[in-house]
Amino acid sequence: MRRLLLLGVTALCLCVFVAADTQADRQADKSSPEKDGVLQLKKGNFNRALRKHKQLLVHFYAPLSGEGHRIAAAFDGAAAELQGSEVKLAVVDVTKEKDLAKELNATGLPSIRLYLSGDKYHPVDCPVPQSPASILTWLKRRAGSADDLIIKDLSQSEASEELTVVGFFKELDHEYVRVFYAAATDLPDVSFAVTQDNEVINKYGLTHDVVLLLRKSKLIQAYKMMPQTSKEELIIFITVYQMDPVTEYTGKTATQILTSPVLNHALLFVNESSADFKEIYSAFENAAKAFRLKILFVWVNVDEPRNGRLMEYFRVRDFEAPLIRLVNLTNHVTYHMPSDTLDVVTIKKFCQSYLDGKAKPKMQSEPIPEGWDTKPVKELVGMTLEKVVFNPNKTVFVMFYLPYSQESRALFPLWEELAEALKEREDVVVARIDASANDINMSMQGTYPSLCLFPALYAERMLVYPGKRKLKDLIKFLDKEMEKAKKDRVKEDEDRRKYIEAIKAEEAKKANKSKDEL
Repeated sequence: MRRLLLLGVTALCLCVFVAADTQADRQADKSSPEKDGVLQLKKGNFNRALRKHKQLLVHFYAPLSGEGHRIAAAFDGAAAELQGSEVKLAVVDVTKEKDLAKELNATGLPSIRLYLSGDKYHPVDCPVPQSPASILTWLKRRAGSADDLIIKDLSQSEASEELTVVGFFKELDHEYVRVFYAAATDLPDVSFAVTQDNEVINKYGLTHDVVLLLRKSKLIQAYKMMPQTSKEELIIFITVYQMDPVTEYTGKTATQILTSPVLNHALLFVNESSADFKEIYSAFENAAKAFRLKILFVWVNVDEPRNGRLMEYFRVRDFEAPLIRLVNLTNHVTYHMPSDTLDVVTIKKFCQSYLDGKAKPKMQSEPIPEGWDTKPVKELVGMTLEKVVFNPNKTVFVMFYLPYSQESRALFPLWEELAEALKEREDVVVARIDASANDINMSMQGTYPSLCLFPALYAERMLVYPGKRKLKDLIKFLDKEMEKAKKDRVKEDEDRRKYIEAIKAEEAKKANKSKDEL
């Protein structure tokens, strides 16, 4: 009887434990919600997900990021294909889970990591996927070996419109093959193949242990493997030659450009509809071929509204095009090509001077030159421009020029002559500023050189001189606008007087109210 009682108690306890475990699992499932097969992780359920899934691929994202949305779409597609596998996909919203992102050092976006066997602090970084296939290919290559890339018939790969990277190796167990496969794993959006077919190598007139880049049955470039060749060097080679010598900046190519291992970028800002576009582009493209692996060449259509933010970042106005800027993505220092002649020789010379460390960076402001205000024509820089031109007691006539422009230099004598003619007029200042070396934070219109008048007003008004570039016409324009400004100034002064009186009256009213309260 006692034995039956013990058995009954034991069975009851087992039922309670099973029920408790089942309830705990249900609660765990509820605390780890899924959306389209992708786990929605937070700090409270992250560790539980690590313990539950042998391979956990996590995308740390910001909801308002355009790239975040694209990666999320790739995750959704891959999740459907991975149903039932040991790989589970998950996301973490870093804008909400800041503490978790900080703990995992996942604040830099985009960040995609594969956590293995519950190891929280040693994840494997996943390349930014372009599609669901990218994720699946990366996982497959990561778990596989170079044997998976061996093919006997290259005809289809050679004819593909997409780039195919083919490794031709004498020995499949050589270190070269390991480096090749490591590069293939990190580039899941690129087709890779391994062959030992002598007919292929003879076709292109090359030897063993070489990497071929093929597209449409055409050899784009070949890379001879050397004992010192690293995975990183091979990736740079493939990534650079995967792109054309010149790439147009668009929404589709932005990520490819910004993630390029080549950190020196030459940007051509040009209007695609301009009459000389083809000639300028051709010169830019020919120059680009001489600097592959050193400088990435990109062109930007200034007539495309969606490029406005990029132009704003580089402080380029559409009317200033065509022009070329060089920038290093590590220090973000910008260099302006000091020439209005955009031919192959000039572009190559500028790029080489940059690589040699001889090019001068474009600054927000040049240093203030000594004695800048002692000469008839005042030499302005970015730091002094607004302070001088928006002086309410001076009328300021400024030439915005480019030192390398013949048209600008041709105006220098006229500007000196104007300053000499007006030197006795203390209420007028004649000045000039190098627009290529200083950032001009004004709404400029028209090409350089630009002659702009700033009347003696409290309102920040700028007038672009539209007339003939002759001394008498300049002075006539100046006198006419100064007369207009005098009338406007009388109204300004009256408005300011009334405003000051109103402020004083309000202060007096408040003071009397305070006395009454006391």
